[in-house]
Amino acid sequence: MQKKKSAAMIKIGAVAVMMLLFLIIYMMNPAFFNELWEVCLSGDMELVAAYINSFGPWAMLFSFLLVLCVNAIGFPPAIIFSSANALIFGIVPGIILSWIAETVGVTISFLLLRFLFREAAEEAIAKNSYLKQIDDVSGRDGFKVMLIARLVPYLPSGVLNAVGALSKMSLKAYVLAALIGKLPSTAIEAMIGHDAVTASENPYRLVFNILLAVAVVGAFFIYEKHNKKNKKQEDV
Repeated sequence: MQKKKSAAMIKIGAVAVMMLLFLIIYMMNPAFFNELWEVCLSGDMELVAAYINSFGPWAMLFSFLLVLCVNAIGFPPAIIFSSANALIFGIVPGIILSWIAETVGVTISFLLLRFLFREAAEEAIAKNSYLKQIDDVSGRDGFKVMLIARLVPYLPSGVLNAVGALSKMSLKAYVLAALIGKLPSTAIEAMIGHDAVTASENPYRLVFNILLAVAVVGAFFIYEKHNKKNKKQEDV
């Protein structure tokens, strides 16, 4: 009982710290969140790039923290910011910046979600045999499943964060899967976004990147279909 009470107090403290951080940012610049919200919702990569650039010498650090937060929250789609980074800092530096920031962001999300909600998830899983089987599989094959999912461009990051955090997957397996899987998916997303804005410079690369993204997504669904078929055969 005392252990649960202590855990609850720590959770409340963690939420309070996050709220305090947002309050400090608001007090320093009351217009910041409103400006950022409008820029993010615009979906305009050039506008996002211009906004990040407005921070001058702090642009790279601001972009890193922005991409980190977006991936930790799971909204809005990170492709907007990875594409903006490629436009601002160049394709390779922009991809590397986004890749590292996204990996750190999804790791923070994993830790927060597991810390706040895993205990409740365990109670729900214990009452359902089907959920328990899925949970056991996630602990055994979690790395492979998460790696394949992270390799696929445009899959919602927030959903994958929640699936990983509420499963039995270890932190090490989750981080490694994200680190490896996010590099190619981030690169494809950033290059497609970059080339969509600068299509006149290299239209063939844009077409190639789109075809590559379609091929990766198609391979993922084929793998999932094949995997489900094998599981059905094993269960028979």
